[in-house]
Amino acid sequence: MAKQDSIINILGTLNGLTFYKTQDGYIVRRKGGFTTSRIATDPVFARTRENSKEFGNAAKAGKLLRTVLSNLMLNASDNRVTPRLTQVMRNLLNSDTTSERGKRNVATAILNIPAQEMLNGFNFNKNAVLSTVLKKPFTVDVVTGVIEINGLVPLKDIVYPKGATNVIFKSAWVKLDFANEKYEIVNSNLVDLNIDNISTNITLTPNGAAPKLTGTSVFALNIEFKQIVNGQEYSLNNGAFNSLCIVDVK
Repeated sequence: MAKQDSIINILGTLNGLTFYKTQDGYIVRRKGGFTTSRIATDPVFARTRENSKEFGNAAKAGKLLRTVLSNLMLNASDNRVTPRLTQVMRNLLNSDTTSERGKRNVATAILNIPAQEMLNGFNFNKNAVLSTVLKKPFTVDVVTGVIEINGLVPLKDIVYPKGATNVIFKSAWVKLDFANEKYEIVNSNLVDLNIDNISTNITLTPNGAAPKLTGTSVFALNIEFKQIVNGQEYSLNNGAFNSLCIVDVK
């Protein structure tokens, strides 16, 4: 596979070559190769089948997490979040030291602290990484799901986009059963602050009882920016400046 480097970019098939467009540019590759049936049965491709199965497990795990956080991701994710999250899941899958090759899985791997640390800190919007948006320390209570940010002064502690008048804080406590592809989520209250010099203690508390599902706890913090003009609320640039980050995994 190679990239097209030409003034005129081609789409389609020509002389055994297939030309197509991806997010990374215009790509060309030669038609042909090994058949699906051979890859599925030939011992030569045993490693290929193992890698494919594990990649599939990582992709499903990433999709499960994206599904449960889909409402928060609507205004706080980039167009590469799917492959980025799949890659994280693929990497942490290597922490599964009990399953044989080809059967390693996220459900087993995530029980290990190194795997949890790989997922912790994942930003769904690479253009608004939490550490570059929020300049104030916060705490996460993994027993109650409460996230606290004390003494926050928006003008001082938030890196906000031009035109923003308000900053909104939300959080979510998620339980994920990767083995059975199930999830449960409890969202927090919403804290809406004017971007000014007033100091505020922020407490984000789950709106309901703790998730009852058996599985991995994932805590996410969401920061969004709005502009209010004459009492009307407007989003900024389709959420390009909004942040959503996993802030703890247990």
